[in-house]
Amino acid sequence: MFHPLSLALGLRYLRAKRDSGFVSFISAISIIGITLGIMALIVVLSVMNGFQTEVRDRMLGNAAHGTLFAADGGLDNWPEVVNLALGNPEVLGAAPFVESQVMFMSAGAVQGGLLRGIDVDLEPSVTNISEQIVEGDINQLKEARFQVVIGRALADALGLAIGDKLTVVAPEANVNVLGVTPRNKRFTIAAIFESGMYSFDMGVVLTAQKDAAILVHLGENVTGVRLKLADVMRAYPVVQEVIGRSEGTLYGTDWTRQNSNYFKAVQTERTIMFIILTMIVAVAAFNIVSTLVMVVNDKQSDIAIIRTIGGSKSLVLKVFLVQGAVIGILGTLVGVILGTIMALNVTEIVQFVEQASGSHIFDPTVYQISEIPSRLLWTDVGVVALTGFGLTLLATLYPAWSASRTNPAEALRYE
Repeated sequence: MFHPLSLALGLRYLRAKRDSGFVSFISAISIIGITLGIMALIVVLSVMNGFQTEVRDRMLGNAAHGTLFAADGGLDNWPEVVNLALGNPEVLGAAPFVESQVMFMSAGAVQGGLLRGIDVDLEPSVTNISEQIVEGDINQLKEARFQVVIGRALADALGLAIGDKLTVVAPEANVNVLGVTPRNKRFTIAAIFESGMYSFDMGVVLTAQKDAAILVHLGENVTGVRLKLADVMRAYPVVQEVIGRSEGTLYGTDWTRQNSNYFKAVQTERTIMFIILTMIVAVAAFNIVSTLVMVVNDKQSDIAIIRTIGGSKSLVLKVFLVQGAVIGILGTLVGVILGTIMALNVTEIVQFVEQASGSHIFDPTVYQISEIPSRLLWTDVGVVALTGFGLTLLATLYPAWSASRTNPAEALRYE
C-alpha cells in the first residue's frame, strides 16, 4: 500500500528538527490526546460492563428468575405449583413466599421496606441468601417464633444486633372495640446478612413463611412461588411454559420485566458515555489536521523537490498519510495498553485514591454495590481501537490531499 520512500519520508517528518520542533511538539500532543481518549473509553466501558454484570448477578442472587401467582388472589395450593414448575427441566428450584410492604421500627427510628416470609428448607434452591449470613443462624426461622433476618445496612441504620427486637407494622389495620389500630408485631433478630446490594440490605427483612402470613392475614395461603432457572436469559419462555400447563390458574412475571427499566437505563448510560468519550477522541484526532497543515506549510520546498524529480501526487499524499497513521497507531496502541491495565486494576486504583485522599468517592447508597467492578471485553477494545484509528486517518485526509496539490513552481519561486 505504501511505497518505502513514502514511509521513510513520513517517519522523518515526525522527528523534531531545529526549525520544526514546534510541529513535532504538536504531534506529541496529538498522540497524548488520542492515548488519553482511548484509555478513558476502555476504562469507562469496562466499568459499565462490570457494573451491569455485577448488579445483575447480585440482584438475581437474591431475587427470583421467575415468579408465579394465583390468577384469583392468594395461592393456597403452592405445593402443587412447586411440583408443576419443577416439571420443567429448565427450572432448578421453586419456593413459596409471602411478601408485603411494611414499616420497621426500633427505638424511635422508622424505615420502610419489604417483609418476605420464606420456607427455610426450600429457599436455598432459589436464592443464595444462606451464603450471605454474616452473623447468627438463618435456620432459626424454621421454628416460626417470630424471628427475622435483616441486612447489615438496616441493622446499622437502626442500631440493631442479634437478639434485639424489631417492630414490624403491616399496612392492614386491626378493627376492634378500641377502634382502628395498626397491625404490628415484635420480632427478634436471629441473623444478619450482607448481600453487597445496598437496596436489598436496607429494605428487605426475611422471616418464616408462617409468621409473615399471620401478620398480613393470609392464613395458609402464600403470595406466590419463586423460581430459579438454569438459564436466566430464558426466563420469559420458561415462565410462560409453566403458566401454560396451569390451565389458566396462574400468571407470572420474570426478572427481565421486573427490572427492565433499570437495565435499559444502564445500557443507555453506556451508549451515551461511548458517544461522549468518542467525541473526545475525535477532538484529539482532529488536532492532527492542524499538525499536518503546519507540516505541509513547513515542507513546501521538500514537496516541490519531490514533485520536480518525478514524485507523483500519490507519493506526496502517502507521505502525509503515513505521518497521520503513525500518530494514530502510536496513540491508539499506548491508549489500549494503558486502558487495559487500568481496566483490569480499577478496583485497586480507586481504593488507593480513596485511601490517599481520605474520601469515599464511590457511594454504595447510589450505585447499589459497595465497590467498582470492571469487566474488560476484547470486543470493546477492538471497537475502541478501530474507532480511534479510523478517526485519525479521517483527520489525515485533508492535509495529505492539500500537500499532494502543491504547485512545485510556486513553492520554489522564492527558494
